[in-house]
Amino acid sequence: MKNILNHLLSGRILDSGEASEALYIIGRGEANAAQMAAFITVYLMRPLSAEELAGFRMAMLELCIPFNLDGIPAIDMCGTGGDGKKTFNISTTSAFVVAGAGVPVAKHGNYGVSSSCGSSTVMEALGYKFTSDSSALLKQIEQAGICFLHAPLFHPVMKNVGAVRRDLGVRTFFNMLGPLVNPARPPFQMTGVFSLELARLYNYIFQNQNRPLQYSVVHSLDGYDEVSLTAPVRILSSSGERQPIPADFNSVTLQDTDLASGGSAAESADILVNILSGKGTLAQTNVVLANAALALQTADNALSLQDALALARESIDSGKALISLEKVISISAAA
Repeated sequence: MKNILNHLLSGRILDSGEASEALYIIGRGEANAAQMAAFITVYLMRPLSAEELAGFRMAMLELCIPFNLDGIPAIDMCGTGGDGKKTFNISTTSAFVVAGAGVPVAKHGNYGVSSSCGSSTVMEALGYKFTSDSSALLKQIEQAGICFLHAPLFHPVMKNVGAVRRDLGVRTFFNMLGPLVNPARPPFQMTGVFSLELARLYNYIFQNQNRPLQYSVVHSLDGYDEVSLTAPVRILSSSGERQPIPADFNSVTLQDTDLASGGSAAESADILVNILSGKGTLAQTNVVLANAALALQTADNALSLQDALALARESIDSGKALISLEKVISISAAA
């Protein structure tokens, strides 16, 4: 690790092989806390190159505990986080709407590091029990339409660097990696990112990987790592680029305060349940419908946006989204 740090501190950019080796060292537990902090800090001072990001991703996927979806055509809905917006758990709530609409979800997530309540935080508050057991996860996705892959259980790198990330308490390049390293490697991916620069990097990586993938990379132009309905949203996908406005999602332009988190995990969990129960505010419901609709379009690019919005709405109105939540918690608790 010392050689890699010396290279970085002299101003060098790592090639993909060197970047992979750095993550292998961390994943094998061969780097101490000071070395990991120094390594992370380099990338707080300058952006990742495409080669570095690709190398980090390759190492994490090779080191991870794999989860075989057994042919289930699942989608992952995972944002980078780190946008500093302190929203409620929009992508997690939207994932249940997608599952209720009949598209299986294999959601990759973690505790909040730069935010107060990550997807794993809110799921734990709801009573979900994390596991890396493939048979248990397959049962969840087959019966509830969704399962959760808690990153530290699958990625030794994430586990080993977790304490350092929490102590730093700021967005790091690991935020950028999370959506790229789902151990299930699902065939569909909707990813929110916190900058247009990162959206371009993701688009490049998704276009140049060695397996088929239908994807959408999402960035709201005022900084959100999801469809926020507070501004136009740039979408880079396997079908091209577009920039819809809130009205295209049948919504007025929302305010930041409309999307605020409850603060605590319990309050965030209550917001999620209320929305799935049809008791969310109009703004909360609209932003969840927008993100769910885009995910449904990602999985079926023949769907129009209006048809996708209708499917998402029906998932909530019929109670199917809430049933998906209740089922997956019940199955996980019984395992």
